[in-house]
Amino acid sequence: MEDLAERLEAVAEELGDMAMDALRRAGSGDPDSAETGEALAAERRLLKARRAVEKSVAALREGSNAAAFDDGAA
Repeated sequence: MEDLAERLEAVAEELGDMAMDALRRAGSGDPDSAETGEALAAERRLLKARRAVEKSVAALREGSNAAAFDDGAA
């Protein structure tokens, strides 16, 4: 299970990176444009997916000696 938890941590990190890219796209355009709205919606979906993956990591590690997932972001 630890191997799977580590792979999921990598997925969570990738989702976070993708969310940041979407946020950058949203911030670089016209605030009222459709593209900005789409980028913000994508960022929200990606962060929601990241949280779900992080919960999966925690569930896999539940009861083990491994530390819970913590990327330092608060």
